[in-house]
Amino acid sequence: MKDYVNIHKSGAAWDLSHAVLKHLAAVPYNTTIVILCIGTDRSTGDSLGPLVGYRLSQYHTLGARVAGTLEHPVHARNLAETLSKIEDTVPDNFTIAIDACLGAVGHIGRIVIGEGPLKPGSGLNKELPETGDINITGIVNHSGWMDFMVLQNTRLGLVMKMAEIISDGLRHALWKYYRQEKESMNRYIQ
Repeated sequence: MKDYVNIHKSGAAWDLSHAVLKHLAAVPYNTTIVILCIGTDRSTGDSLGPLVGYRLSQYHTLGARVAGTLEHPVHARNLAETLSKIEDTVPDNFTIAIDACLGAVGHIGRIVIGEGPLKPGSGLNKELPETGDINITGIVNHSGWMDFMVLQNTRLGLVMKMAEIISDGLRHALWKYYRQEKESMNRYIQ
């Protein structure tokens, strides 16, 4: 099951929140939620994850653990180590994995919320561990020839807008998740 959010549509953060709540409805309240924001600030197109992590880390009452920020990014070189640390410190967690991706020209500016693990680095043919119980990917540019250069030349404004929508949507979804009774949550996700 996948949900799509267009960042140019009014209410995009609310739509993302609604989509995430559908996935959180089955997660027990005593489960620690980890938000794993993958990417690097050394590439504009790949900075979506660290920007989301930075924004989420500013909300000290969020209730979830955030890994991957501008100051401490989670990227290809430290992903396996980070996953190991998370598993050691927070076993039996529910992970929301976030990353940028490339896609069709007509899909640029869409955020995709999907069930199951994220495959980071697949757009650049990197073999990295899959991670996440659900995944959120932002289509930041078109795929095709010389994807690495395409990521380097992605518009920062687009990535920033996506980061705002994802972080605001997640913040709202987590607020609902932690503060609403399970039964009352069902009316928001139908």
